[in-house]
Amino acid sequence: MSRSAHPAGPRHADVLPEGHYAAPPADLNVLDPKVWARSVARGEDGVVAVAGLPVTRLAEEFGTPAYILDEADFRARARAWRTAFGPDADVFYAGKAFLSRAVVRWLAEEGLNLDVCSGGELATALSAGMPADRIAFHGNNKSAAEIERAVRAGVGRIVLDSFQEIVRVAHIAQSLGKRQRVQIRVTVGVEAHTHEFIATAHEDQKFGIPLAGGQAAEAVRRALRLDGIELIGIHSHIGSQIFDMSGFEVAAHRVVGLLKDIRDEHGVELPEIDLGGGLGIAYTSDDDPREPHEIAEALTEIVTRECRGAGLRTPRISVEPGRAIVGPTAFTLYEVGTVKPLDGLRTYVSVDGGMSDNIRTALYDAEYSVALVSRASDAEPMLVRVVGKHCESGDIVVKDAFLPADLAPGDLIAVPATGAYCRSMASNYNHALRPPVVAVEDGEARVIVRRETEEDLLRLDVG
Repeated sequence: MSRSAHPAGPRHADVLPEGHYAAPPADLNVLDPKVWARSVARGEDGVVAVAGLPVTRLAEEFGTPAYILDEADFRARARAWRTAFGPDADVFYAGKAFLSRAVVRWLAEEGLNLDVCSGGELATALSAGMPADRIAFHGNNKSAAEIERAVRAGVGRIVLDSFQEIVRVAHIAQSLGKRQRVQIRVTVGVEAHTHEFIATAHEDQKFGIPLAGGQAAEAVRRALRLDGIELIGIHSHIGSQIFDMSGFEVAAHRVVGLLKDIRDEHGVELPEIDLGGGLGIAYTSDDDPREPHEIAEALTEIVTRECRGAGLRTPRISVEPGRAIVGPTAFTLYEVGTVKPLDGLRTYVSVDGGMSDNIRTALYDAEYSVALVSRASDAEPMLVRVVGKHCESGDIVVKDAFLPADLAPGDLIAVPATGAYCRSMASNYNHALRPPVVAVEDGEARVIVRRETEEDLLRLDVG
């Protein structure tokens, strides 16, 4: 049994019970390339560098904690997804994973589209110059103001999530003299093997319109009758941090079945199908994610086969990788504050961040790797729990890992694969200041999201 085949959390996976740990690695100084950004390497002096810049210098210049992002790696992964699916498909980067104006510009330059799910994400995309027709707008409860802004801007598609939203979008678009392109998000009854909070295609959850009971078919009938919207496709998303393609196969079969029913009843073949995102990344050495070209080949083959069997033309496929692009490209750099051995249990290593910069461990019981990066060490491995500085017993960054036994206050450690859902879910718990995002490329570093200051906190507090 694997300890971390399902990093979303052990509650939905077969894992070794508490107190049983994998053996420590043979050499704690070795960095597994599966979980680190591509330019990360340990130098001859033992200090880890990213794109040629030592982490010690980054810590001195930008402070800790800090998210360090390998820009070249981000761009390379974006290109890999774009190339894998080719010109006859669309790749929408899921902005919820991590979004900034610099990221928007990178995506536009690399030929990707962008998926947003709030007015704030839409504002970020538009302010950075992403063409509106390359934006998709998701969300289960879009406000009238958000919808109006999206329609006015000319977003390429709005994904409809409820019967009320079908009417709401159609009314707003018609009042503006526009006809808005839309997709309908359906829940297909597939429960992806992941954590219950991020499995999104079973019926008992807040997203989408169920296929069961003819609800999705009724949604299609209503959408096709309204003048303010143009129904261009069906959207499905089955979960997050998924390695197994079987769930996508079942989902595609059911979505194509709906497309066939739409053609038979309404004489319309919808031209698009969006299979969502959710493909997993490596958080630990045990994880084995697929490459973009493998995913593209598998999804294209599945949809083509299902459409052939249904007598349909193969629609244009869309996918929404977010975590799979940005997740592996960044790590969080911390300074060790205290080292507290608990005899017979483990050693608690406290860092200057915590659940305010990475809530996933507390929220999903997620698993991460960690390494000493400010120096090399030949000391024996010790079992550690990396925790934060917040007044919360669940303030855990890395639940169980091995670090050198000579670890001491002032050392720098880093947690890889934190590019997705860390800065974007960061908080001000205990009035913590959210860390900066520092992009590194070709030996140069620059801040793309600055560190919060006490002035930022107090500016919102009107007294």
